[in-house]
Amino acid sequence: MKNLIIKKWIEPYRLLETVKEHCILTDYTFDGSNKINKKNNMSKDIQEDNSKFALYMKNVNKFYVFTPKSDYDLLSNLIEVFGFSAEDYEFSEDFEYALGLIDMGKAEASFLNIN
Repeated sequence: MKNLIIKKWIEPYRLLETVKEHCILTDYTFDGSNKINKKNNMSKDIQEDNSKFALYMKNVNKFYVFTPKSDYDLLSNLIEVFGFSAEDYEFSEDFEYALGLIDMGKAEASFLNIN
């Protein structure tokens, strides 16, 4: 599973709205008592349909799952809108690592299961 980790600060809801323009959105809202359950539900959702990908952001208690409306190049769109350079993001195959960086405050957002 390929994951895109955003290290540069960005306005969370601007990021969300940028991606929502191209996708259908489902969210999994969690609190301290049900976070693991919601994470598992989100993970199952994106694994069952490889066209779906998820977003987890710092200081937002939701996992967002996106289903693209058509062919959608997430990284190209983010580079165009936010002007990211190569040092503003990284890729990881490790799902838990991508989530963990958000929880530790070392990244701003992680997109999970991108193509």
